Amino acid sequence: MSVSLFASSHREAPLIADDPVADNVDVYAFRSPDDPGTVTLIATYIPGQLPHGGPNYYHFGEDIRYEIHIDNDVSTPGDDVLYRFTFTRTNEDPSTFFNIRLGKENLKTTYRLERITNGGNNVDVIVENGVVPAPNIGPRSIESEVGLNQDSYEAYSNSAITTATTGETVFAGPVDDPFFVDLGGIFDLGDAPRQDGDPIDGLACFNTSALVLKVPIQALLPGEANFPAESILDPTHVIGVWASSSRPAIRTLQTDGSKPAVDGDFVQVSRLGMPLTNEAVIPIGMKDYWNAITPYDELADTLLDRYFYNPELALYMDDDQFGGAVPAFAPLRVQTASPTAVGDIDFSNGADGLFALTDPAFEDLIAGSAFDAAVGFQSLLLPGPGKPRSVDLWPIFHTGAPNLAPYQLATGKTAGNPFTAGKPFIHNFLPNGGDMLRLNMAVPPTPRDDPNFSSLGLVQAAAIGLTVAPFNTTTDLEMIPNMDGFPNGRRLEDDVTRIELQAVAGVVLAAVGLFYDDYDLENGGSPVTPGLTNVLGYTTGVEANDKPFRSDFPYLALPASGKGECSGAISTVSNDFFETGMGASAPNVVGVNFPNPFQSQTTIKLRVRETTAVSIEMYDINGRMLKQLARESFPAGEHLIPVNVSGVPQGTYLAVVKSGSGRILQTIRMIKSN
Repeated sequence: MSVSLFASSHREAPLIADDPVADNVDVYAFRSPDDPGTVTLIATYIPGQLPHGGPNYYHFGEDIRYEIHIDNDVSTPGDDVLYRFTFTRTNEDPSTFFNIRLGKENLKTTYRLERITNGGNNVDVIVENGVVPAPNIGPRSIESEVGLNQDSYEAYSNSAITTATTGETVFAGPVDDPFFVDLGGIFDLGDAPRQDGDPIDGLACFNTSALVLKVPIQALLPGEANFPAESILDPTHVIGVWASSSRPAIRTLQTDGSKPAVDGDFVQVSRLGMPLTNEAVIPIGMKDYWNAITPYDELADTLLDRYFYNPELALYMDDDQFGGAVPAFAPLRVQTASPTAVGDIDFSNGADGLFALTDPAFEDLIAGSAFDAAVGFQSLLLPGPGKPRSVDLWPIFHTGAPNLAPYQLATGKTAGNPFTAGKPFIHNFLPNGGDMLRLNMAVPPTPRDDPNFSSLGLVQAAAIGLTVAPFNTTTDLEMIPNMDGFPNGRRLEDDVTRIELQAVAGVVLAAVGLFYDDYDLENGGSPVTPGLTNVLGYTTGVEANDKPFRSDFPYLALPASGKGECSGAISTVSNDFFETGMGASAPNVVGVNFPNPFQSQTTIKLRVRETTAVSIEMYDINGRMLKQLARESFPAGEHLIPVNVSGVPQGTYLAVVKSGSGRILQTIRMIKSN
């Protein structure tokens, strides 16, 4: 079955969708929960890996530079620290088609890791011949004497963890894809949560390839930084993190089947910093361009800024525009009349937002704030009329937030005046580049067993700071649980899809005192109005990864096995199976179609042991979905599902039976004859 049948969401731009080996999937940056003196950086590549995708499986590519970039100094342009991985593949036993046999591995992958500093002038090889674990093919390949003879895949994978000569802990290899999202719902015109069925994690059961570094904080600080940090918002501890892949400019195919020849300078073909930027903010006509430029190009190159000032998604959160077009987004509504002491502020697309504050008449009102021209950021944050989200969405993706009004929490602010000082909340301001994850490394990690730990990251931290005592009773700087969460860096657990949709709906504006339209400014009271409650309560329905993360390095879950529950093997089931009944060890759902072969009509007989949400989809042999045959909750018992295929040509078709979570339960081969 082809990978395209269940494509990952991360194939976000037309050109890189055709080059999966170089496709940058996700980036994470967080204080290591079990080793808080370090920061963990993760970049994943090669999306949509089927656990059973043999015989070649998936491997990092040769002739590709996979890079993790760190910017730590606002006074210097470009990368301050760069980690570059390059890979080599070797066939140890080219006489077999198996990937692993008798202790030998084909396409065995090793890597070199370089640490590059001083503007590219200092290049240090810090890992040579690092080992990439083989894919988790199955127990015979990994654990048996005719395979690699390892104790377990976990022990084998962990044995590939190494320490660089400069002190970093390093892992490169296959893992479970840590991203979680209802791909089918989101890309079906925003149907998340699904209005007609249960949500499905579209990345459940898929693997990816990860580069993981655990780096001492001190190794990522600029020379003039405070160490230890002077406070949990120490501005000298802010880093920007992004990842990329680059290929040589010239690739020449060989007529004898040998490896293509490459030449020329390396050209960036993929990059990623903030999640979902190129997926859901940049329109399709500009996606390849976005992949080609770097974050450092973006402050001077303003071509793409318009998509942050007036994001497409906000159109579907505004009843005066296309709010009714996406019913799933009904709880999400952008402020169009946020009540303040200077009048109602409209943040809908095309409105002026806070641009009026550039008028000299408001000079005293914004004095000392981030909008004050004397502070130096007014032209960045209030660049012109008709750019309402220049004050929240644009800086979230392009500069981070400074510890200045209005970006402090509304707690302690003068009612109706969000431009006064409030409760210090976050400082991850690094305004010398564009789209990067920005992390203030001085913020301590929230323990994963803290009852306040939340996948909503800074959104939850803001809610606590506004509404929960003792945090909402003082304007003192203090660690609020989840201040270390997205978009202050990104933890594996953070539900970034939900957070970013809430941000488009104006939740950041509300947190700093630009409340929703239903706030009663005249009588005051709690900012937790129905408008805010609706946004905070919004969910796509998929709120966690399908596998738990590990508590120690490299933290990511192990890759699914090619012979496990995610293997998606094609099953053939005879009617005799149904006649013998379903014992305790039998599958919960099993199906067969009859007659088979058939001409224009067949019937799927589905036997369900206990009530189960099931979907059945029909595909042709090339992986194209033809129709949805069923999607409902089936009670225990036998069910007959008629399938009319009079309009399709003769051939072999697949009926894919999935659970409500998207896990493949069975694939039924159906043959249409003349």
